[in-house]
Amino acid sequence: MTITVLTPTGTLGYGFGKEALKRGMTLKPDVIAVDAGSTDPGPAYLGSAEPLCARRVIKLELEQLIAASRAAGIPLIIGSAGGSGRGALVDWMADIAREIARQSRQSFKLARIYSDIEPDRVTEALSNNEVKDFEAGFELSKSDVEQSTAIVAQMGWEPIAQALAEDADVIIAGRACDDLAIAAYPIAHNGDIALATHMGKVLECGAFSAEPFAMDVMMGFLNDDHFLLEPGSLNRIASLKSVAAHTLYEREDPFYQRGPGGAVNLTDCQFTTVGERQVRVSGATFEPDNEHWFKLEGARQVGYRSLCMGGIRCPTMIANLDELLEQAIEKTVGHFAPDNVHITFRPYGRDAVMAEMEPKRTGAPSEIGLLMDVTAETQELAHGACHFLSGHLLHVAYTGQVNTSGNLAFPYSPSDIDAGPVYEFSIYHLMKAKSAMELFDVQTEFVG
Repeated sequence: MTITVLTPTGTLGYGFGKEALKRGMTLKPDVIAVDAGSTDPGPAYLGSAEPLCARRVIKLELEQLIAASRAAGIPLIIGSAGGSGRGALVDWMADIAREIARQSRQSFKLARIYSDIEPDRVTEALSNNEVKDFEAGFELSKSDVEQSTAIVAQMGWEPIAQALAEDADVIIAGRACDDLAIAAYPIAHNGDIALATHMGKVLECGAFSAEPFAMDVMMGFLNDDHFLLEPGSLNRIASLKSVAAHTLYEREDPFYQRGPGGAVNLTDCQFTTVGERQVRVSGATFEPDNEHWFKLEGARQVGYRSLCMGGIRCPTMIANLDELLEQAIEKTVGHFAPDNVHITFRPYGRDAVMAEMEPKRTGAPSEIGLLMDVTAETQELAHGACHFLSGHLLHVAYTGQVNTSGNLAFPYSPSDIDAGPVYEFSIYHLMKAKSAMELFDVQTEFVG
């Protein structure tokens, strides 16, 4: 038995080739499955319930995927709707799907899977010692939970399998493990869980596991003792390097791929080239957990941000920059005391990306793009402090200065840009649940 999965792109909203999708559909997939989110863009999308990608872009891609799946009579699965998978974004994407159904005069069964967690459920788990750190670096407290504007749990394959069992045609899931959103259909249809999850791991970024890599269509063919990978576009190939590299992608441990329900052991994994465009993968085994632990993600608002970008070309100012930036922070913070103002400088062209870890800081750059980042309790305070800070640096005097006409070149007017609320991850922990389904809510409806 072969189960064929088509993954159109690495993130819904990031694009894919129309011809690649067309060719992929000729290979008769059993399901179209795609991830739509990540914590990579940070906590703002979870905290604010704003979508990662624009509505127009999501609708354009959903129209193509719904049309393809309905024409073939196969389900479409979307994980981590809207970016963060927050319930409001499940509803947002479901509204787009309903609109597409009306406009295209199609009817189908739509499933919505919610992964939002009530704070009381987390505090209950805390009191029962059923919460542990994942990658947050701190023990979770009750105040962390209470300050969170949103909390989601990362589902495994089981809620999606329930939606499939209820004959859903289009499934829009909340926060989901990337691998298992892709692997859910094969596992629900008796595919080997280790191979399906490994295949899901490689497919979840679309054709990033191909050469040349891109946000594009990737196909997976799951068999009893192996799976095959092949790009949808004939302009790409799957290679040993590209597939093996993506197996190791975003993982500290090269041998274990951990997720809801257990770990995939990749110790005996083997990669073999098949023809000119495919790679065969085998050898993964599954080690199930005895308990149900799920990753929680929570976000809280910590203030407001204003930004200013200024260009510096004067070599004397660049040579004195560290001292001048320290003085600017001291001046601005002092001016607005006792109100709290936090300032971060990012000198692009010198060490903005790696900061103190930058190994090539010797030798003065010819110019610097100085990003001034100011956060405060209110937007008004952040804006005021940002303008004061940029104004100070614009006119500050320094040793060796030749002119006094202005030290910064502002590329924009207004130069100070309000970026709105600032969020941080308040929860990045594991919580024990009673079952694989306890934390998740599956709802279905007919649309069109």
